[in-house]
Parts: sequence; structure tokens; C-alpha cells
Amino acid sequence: MKLTALLGRPSAFLPLALSAAAVLTVVVHIARAGTAPQADEGAAAHLWQAIMLVQLPLVAAFAIRWLPEAPRQALLVLVIQAAAIAAAAAPVAWLRW
Repeated sequence: MKLTALLGRPSAFLPLALSAAAVLTVVVHIARAGTAPQADEGAAAHLWQAIMLVQLPLVAAFAIRWLPEAPRQALLVLVIQAAAIAAAAAPVAWLRW
């Protein structure tokens, strides 16, 4: 199976889309409230946390389904998914929220 065909599977691209949504949540929050830590976790923080949490079972389901069938391509997709998750978590860690 080709990598592009595997990336077209929902279990492959949904975690990537969720990571993009998490980054967008941080960007919108910064645009609206700035980078200063808030006194209370707001809706943006809870939304970001939920988005990040939903990704984990999707990535696990992808790994369970595709690693036995197409190990090389599946590992590449898992690396891309991990990089996307790290990219979504990086602004939060960098800003120490």
C-alpha cells in the first residue's frame, strides 16, 4: 500500500486534522486574549485538552489496524502523527500554560 493511500484513511488523517484544530485553538486564543497566563482555565484550554485526548485512541486504532498489514508505511504515518501532536503541544509548553 502506498503512503498517500494510507494517509487517506480516516484513522490516519483525523489525528492530523485534530492536531491542526488544537493549533488553531491556541492561535485564536492568543489573538483574542494574548499570551499571558490566565487566572482560570477557560474554554480554549478545555477544548485544546479534549482535542488532544481524542487523538490518542485514534492513533492507537490506526496502529492496531495498519502496523500488521503495512508496517513501513504505517510507521511513517505514526511518525507524522506524533510530529503533529508535538507541534500542537509545543506552543502550550513553550508559553508554560
